Amino acid sequence: MSKTPNPNSTGSSGNADAGKPAGEEATVKVPSKDSKKKNDKKCEHLSEEDLALKQQLEQCVERIQDADPGLQKVALESMRQEIRTATISMTVTKPLKFLRPHYGTLKGFYEKMPDSDLKTLLADILSVLAFTMSAEGERESLKYRVLGSQGDIGSWGHEYVRNLAREVGQEYVRLESEQERPLYDLMVPVQQIVSFYFKHNAEPDAVDLLIEVEDLDLLLEHVDSSNCKRTCSYLTSLAKYLPSFDEIVVLDYACAMYIKFKEYPLALVTALAMDSMENIKSVFTSCDDNLQKAQFCCILARHGQTFYLDEELCASNEDREVLQEIVNNVKLSEGYLALACDIEVMEPKTPDDIYKLHLLDGQASAEQSVDSATQNLAATFVNAFVNAGFGQDKLMTVPSEATSGGSSTSWLFKNKEHRKASAAASLGMILLWDVDSGFAQLDKYLHSTDTHVVAGALLGVGIVNCGIKNDLDPALALLSDYVRKDDPSIRIGAIMGLGLSYAGARNEEISSILIHILEDDKVSLDVIAFTAISLGLVYVGSCRRNIAEELIYALTDRSEAELGEPLARLLPLALGLLYLGKQDEVEGIADLLKTTTLHKKIRKHCLMILHSCAYAGSGNVLKVQHFLGQCGRHLVKGESFQGPAVLGIAMVAMSDELGIEMTIRSLEHLLQYGDQNIRRAVPLALGLLCISNPQVNVMDTLRRLSRDRDIEVAMAATISLGLIGAGTNNARIAGMLRYLSNCHRRYSSLLFCVRIAQGLVHLGKGLITLSPYHSERFLLSPTALAGLIIMVHMCLDMRSTILGKYHYLLYFLTLAMQPRMLMTVDEKLKPLSVPVRVGQAVDLLGQAGRPMTITGSQTHLTPVLLGAGERAELATEKYIPLSPMLEGFVILKENPEYRDDN
Repeated sequence: MSKTPNPNSTGSSGNADAGKPAGEEATVKVPSKDSKKKNDKKCEHLSEEDLALKQQLEQCVERIQDADPGLQKVALESMRQEIRTATISMTVTKPLKFLRPHYGTLKGFYEKMPDSDLKTLLADILSVLAFTMSAEGERESLKYRVLGSQGDIGSWGHEYVRNLAREVGQEYVRLESEQERPLYDLMVPVQQIVSFYFKHNAEPDAVDLLIEVEDLDLLLEHVDSSNCKRTCSYLTSLAKYLPSFDEIVVLDYACAMYIKFKEYPLALVTALAMDSMENIKSVFTSCDDNLQKAQFCCILARHGQTFYLDEELCASNEDREVLQEIVNNVKLSEGYLALACDIEVMEPKTPDDIYKLHLLDGQASAEQSVDSATQNLAATFVNAFVNAGFGQDKLMTVPSEATSGGSSTSWLFKNKEHRKASAAASLGMILLWDVDSGFAQLDKYLHSTDTHVVAGALLGVGIVNCGIKNDLDPALALLSDYVRKDDPSIRIGAIMGLGLSYAGARNEEISSILIHILEDDKVSLDVIAFTAISLGLVYVGSCRRNIAEELIYALTDRSEAELGEPLARLLPLALGLLYLGKQDEVEGIADLLKTTTLHKKIRKHCLMILHSCAYAGSGNVLKVQHFLGQCGRHLVKGESFQGPAVLGIAMVAMSDELGIEMTIRSLEHLLQYGDQNIRRAVPLALGLLCISNPQVNVMDTLRRLSRDRDIEVAMAATISLGLIGAGTNNARIAGMLRYLSNCHRRYSSLLFCVRIAQGLVHLGKGLITLSPYHSERFLLSPTALAGLIIMVHMCLDMRSTILGKYHYLLYFLTLAMQPRMLMTVDEKLKPLSVPVRVGQAVDLLGQAGRPMTITGSQTHLTPVLLGAGERAELATEKYIPLSPMLEGFVILKENPEYRDDN
C-alpha cells in the first residue's frame, strides 16, 4: 500500500516537503544510501529488546494502514497496549520515541478513515502521541481525546492527564477571548479529568481546572467527607489571589461544602472571611449541638464580630443568654487573668522596671531622673501598656497611704494640663476588659472640676469597654450625655470613647448622635476629626453610602488651610475605614469624591487613603505597583499623598509571608532612592508589616534608622521598633531601646518615643499581641486593623499629634490588643489544663498524606502563650477539641473512644 506524504508530519518518513514555502511543489525524497547507513548505525546502538519493540511498532503502523479491518484492529490494540503500559510509569517512553517519525503518517491516515470503532481507537492513540509530538498551541491531544472513545483517562498516565487539563484551560481561554462557540463539548473531558484527580488525591489540580473553566459546581459531585478539608483549604487559600467578586464566590462554595460535611468551625471562619451575616446564621442553624455553638461564639468574640442570637438560632432562653455572654466577650478578662496567674506575672511593674536605669551609666541615670512633664506622660503610657488588663499597678490604683509611687490622685496631678486626660484614661487601660471594676473606679473622676480629667475618664470608659459588648449598653448611656457638652476636650473624650466601645457595632443610635455633630458648622476641627474617625470605627467595613456622603460633605465644608492640619487626616481616614477590605466596592464613592469641589492636592491624598484601606490585606499586586509608582513622583508644594502611599504598600501586602518579604525589599529601595517624606513613612510601613513579629532583618533596619540624621525618621523608626516587638518581651529590641534612651537623653521628643516603644515591647508583660490576624492567620479583624491604621497615619506627623496635645491617639492601639493565649475549657466552660505541643506552623497546603502540622515543638500544659507563626496541637487523645484551630478559648469534650492504658 502506497504512503501519502503528510505536510503536517515532523518525521522523515511521512513528511516529504517539511520546511517548503507555501505554493512550492512537494517532491518525494528517495532515501539515499548515506541516510540508510545512518539509520543502520542508529539501530546498532539499540539493544535487542528495543530493536524488537521498534520493529514491532513500525509493523503496527503499516498494518493500521492496511485495508483489512481485522489487521487494523490487531495493530491498534497492540500499539495501545504498548503505549499504555509504558506511559503509566514514565512521561517520554520508548514507544512514543519510536512512533515519533510516524505521527504525521497516522494523522493523515486518520483523516481518510471512515467513521468506525477503529477510527475512534486510533483517535485515542493519536491523543497520547500528540501529548509529546504536536506543535505548541495546536492542542491536538485534547482534539483527539474528544474524538476518541472517552474511555478511562487515567490508563494513559498522570502526566497525560495533566497535559490534557492544561490544553482544556488554554482552549477555554481562547474561546472566551475570541467569543467563539466551542467545536466540541469541553466539559466531557473536564468531568473525566476532575474525577481522576479526586481519585488520586490531587484536589488542588481539580480546583485549578474548574476555576479555569468557571464551573465549580462540579466540585459538589466529587467532594466527600474524606477530601472536604483538603479541597476547601485549597479553595480558601486560592481565594485571596482572585478578584474580589470571584473571591466571594469561591469562599461561598467552600463554606457550603464545610456545612454539608459538618465542618462547622471551618465554615464559620470562612463566613467571617466573607463578612457574610447570612452564612454565619446558616452555620448556627445547621448545627444542633449547643456545645459546638459555644465554640462558634468564642470564634466570633475573638474576631470582634457583633452578633445577636435570636430564637431561630437558639431555642432555649437560658442557652441563649450563656451563648450571648460568650459572644459579648465578658469572660475575656477572667481568662486573661487566669493566664497571668498561671505563669506568675500578676505582680505590677513600674516604668523604672521597664527602663532598667541601673543598666545605664550614672550620667544617663541622673539625666533621666529629672521630673519633667513629657517624661511623666511617657511613664503614664508605659505603665498603662505594661499593666494593661491586670487591674492593678503602682501609679494609678495604689491606695493613698502607699509609699511607693504615691496615690492615684498624686500621680494624676504630676501630669499638667491636657496630659491629665491621658493619665486618667490610663486607668481604663489598666482595667482593660473588666467593665464592672473599670466603671466603678473611673466614676470618681467624672465628678472632677478639671475638664481634662473628666475627658480622660470618659476616654477610659471607652477603653475599658473596648471589645466587650453589653445588652444594656452602659457605655452609650454614660458617654452620650457628655457628647453635647460645650468643652471641646470633654466632647472629644466622649466621642473617642464611643468609637472605642462600639467599633464594628454598626449602631444606628450612635450614628445619629455623631452625624448630628458632623453637620454642625460651629464645631471646631478637632471635634469634627474625632467624630469622623469614631463614626468610621463604628461602621468599619460596612460600605454605608449615607455615612460616606456625610464624611465627604464634612471634607468639602472645610477650608484648604484647615484640611492642611495634621489632625484633618482623620477625615479621609474615616472614609477609608468605611470601605476597609472591600476592594472594588470602593470605586463608586471614589468616583463621587472625584466630582467634589475639594482641592486637587487634597483629593489625591483622600483617594490614596481610600484605596489603601479598601485593598488592605488583599495582597493585590497591581495596587502595590500603583502605590510604588506614586512614590516615584516628585511632589508639588502642598501635596502629601506619598506618606499614605507608602503605608498603603504595607497595608495591601501584609496578608502573606511571601508578600511581606517582597515588600520589605521594595521598602529598602524606597529608603535608598525616595524623597525625604517617603523615608519618614518607610519605618512605619515596616512596623505595620511585622506587627508583633520581630524579624531580624527588619529589626536591624529600624535600629539603623533610629539614629538617622532626620529626627522625623528616627522617631518613626523608634516607634516602629515598639510595634514589631509589641507584647513579645524581645530582649534584643529591649536592649536597643535602652541604648537609644541613653543616646537621646537630651532630646525630649526622641526620648518620649523611646519610652513609648519600651512600653509596647512589654505590652501586658508579654501576654498581649497587636497582630490583627488570628485563626492561623486566615482571618483579619477589621477593628484591630483599623486601630493600627489610625496609629501609623497619625505618626506621619508626630510633632503635631502624638507629641502635641493629642497624645491620647495612642489609645487607639487598644482596638488591636488581644491576649496571645490558648485557653482550654471543659464542657461546663471551666478552665481545663491539658498537654499541648507548641511549635512553628507548617504549611500543609496541597501536601499528600498526613504530614506534621508543626515543627520544633515543645510540650506544655495549658494555658500557654502563642507567638507569631506558632501553632498548637493537643498532645493527648483523652479530649477532642471543638475547633481545629487551637487559639484563644477552645472547648474540649471527652473522647468516648479513649482508653487509659494505665
